[in-house]
Amino acid sequence: MTLPPARPPLSREGRLVLWIAILASFVAFLDGTVVNVALPAIENELGGGLVTQQWVVDAYLITLGALILVAGSLSDVFGRIVVIRVGLIGFGLTSVAVGLAPTALTMILARGAQGIAGAMLVPSSLALITSTFGGRAQSRAIGTWTGATTTAMVVGPVLGGALVDLASWRLVFLINVVPIAITLGLLHRLARTGRRDRRDPAARVDWPSAALCTIGLSGVVFALIEQGRLGWSAATIWGPFIVGAICLGVFLARQRRLAQPMMPLTLFRVRNFSHGNLATTFVYAALGLYGLVVAVYLQQGAGMPATVAGLVLLPPTILMILGSSRVGDRAGRVGPRAFMTAGPIVMAAGALGLLRVADSFDLWTQVLPSVVVFGIGLTLTVAPLTSAVLGSIEPARAGIASAINNAIARVAGLLAVAALGPITGGVLDLGGFHRVAVVVAVLLALGGLASYAGIRNPSAPEPG
Repeated sequence: MTLPPARPPLSREGRLVLWIAILASFVAFLDGTVVNVALPAIENELGGGLVTQQWVVDAYLITLGALILVAGSLSDVFGRIVVIRVGLIGFGLTSVAVGLAPTALTMILARGAQGIAGAMLVPSSLALITSTFGGRAQSRAIGTWTGATTTAMVVGPVLGGALVDLASWRLVFLINVVPIAITLGLLHRLARTGRRDRRDPAARVDWPSAALCTIGLSGVVFALIEQGRLGWSAATIWGPFIVGAICLGVFLARQRRLAQPMMPLTLFRVRNFSHGNLATTFVYAALGLYGLVVAVYLQQGAGMPATVAGLVLLPPTILMILGSSRVGDRAGRVGPRAFMTAGPIVMAAGALGLLRVADSFDLWTQVLPSVVVFGIGLTLTVAPLTSAVLGSIEPARAGIASAINNAIARVAGLLAVAALGPITGGVLDLGGFHRVAVVVAVLLALGGLASYAGIRNPSAPEPG
């Protein structure tokens, strides 16, 4: 029997790079998973009702979604290590500002600044890996990074719930300082190895496009969130909405005109890329609504502790960890279309299961079955969706294609959370909870239909 060749051990520099990339990304992923379970406690202390909860989520997503496409250019101009270091310091300082915020407005502003720092971490971490490793070592490093950062999705909700119940919601954000300090220490050790950061002298940062995207998203989101309080007839609502919509239109026109755009629109001429991103929009809008509303309603509507709310959100993540590789392998053999069609439909069925939630609340029969079905559908969807989007683009442009898909997912969740007020009527009572469940199901059904109509398996001929 011939044993497979042993994998060569990573060098000291390689191990440092991998740990830096994992920890830097872990911080950003952890923050995104803990915040939902902390929202009721934040609102109880700082006030502001559902609007405050929406802004706590969306202030972060506005800057994250708008600037994540810029992060790659920043890494090329200033170097991966520099951008990661600045992102870590910024994330640490803004996390402290969020955790110590005395008012809702202060916290919301700090969350926006935190999103700017977060946008620097994940793309730069992956860029650091790809610039350090090559061939099989690179695939191995990316696989290790993916597995390690996925644990944030498991740890986040439970850790967040436990901190809220046993101590304070403020620790949910202040705890970020610990992994950030460790990562900065590892960066210092990496510098002592003599490693030189890589820069591209020809790279440029498209600041005007970043500003247009940020202003555009901010104006539209402000109008959607605040219209319940001020009304659509108020100039302070329709004014920002119109300005935001115009800025987004100018942003897209600018991307079409530039020789080196931040978001190359030519990629959308590829059928699976364009339709895959359309499905991403529907699916991730639904995910943003589902995670927030379940976490908040279980606490405010059903009176569950934050720790229980965090535990309830675990099954989809566990199912993804256990099943995504098998689903991805199967989709690689038969094509992604069937999975991208069936997965969102199964998720929609899970969302409709939340209609069973009644005033006589029962977690085991009314919520958990829905969450498990939702998780099965999510497991069927994510790996094939990623494969369809990125597999349709040539390897040389896979990095920007991944960044675009990531940004679209974040912006979809951002706009869905911003629309929560109009959906619920401004109050997340049982009726509002049921309306959200229906909207989530409709979005997911549209995602499945978009996949069925638009996605083509690689073996199928492209329609002319």
